[in-house]
Amino acid sequence: MKNNQWHVSFLALGSNLGDRVANLKSAREALPPLVQILVCSPIYETPPWGYTDQPPFLNQVLKAQTQLSPRKLLSHIKRIEIEMGRKATIRYGPRLIDIDILYYDDLILETRTLTIPHPRMTGRAFVWLPLAVIAPDLRHPVLGRTSQEMLAELDTTGIIKYVDGCGDS
Repeated sequence: MKNNQWHVSFLALGSNLGDRVANLKSAREALPPLVQILVCSPIYETPPWGYTDQPPFLNQVLKAQTQLSPRKLLSHIKRIEIEMGRKATIRYGPRLIDIDILYYDDLILETRTLTIPHPRMTGRAFVWLPLAVIAPDLRHPVLGRTSQEMLAELDTTGIIKYVDGCGDS
């Protein structure tokens, strides 16, 4: 993979601790210059998934471009999470910030530390709803189905639009 080539990536952001809108904004602001945001989905308030005894999340999806390799992109977003104060908790537990790589071009990658497309995105309406808003016709490279098709099969009960766009206005 050439260093000077631009790659399109979709990133999922989530927060359910502290000032959730400010946490998402801080994460977005920490991405450049290595990751340039092209499009922000609206921010949605979503019920917790997995472990449900915790506050609701704010979630959004970003379409971005980067010259980083997938592994370097993962390192970059994990560094942002740590610098923002994310602490290890229980699986699917409360978090100040969570940033996941959903897609990286149409790459299919499975390593010990990184799987693309994100292996647990299917079945998660809090991912598919914002993704379908900004990229309804984007096809999952493994399943071959669009974001809109994936969303149509999911229950979006309890998910409400919290703020439009990046929520900066």
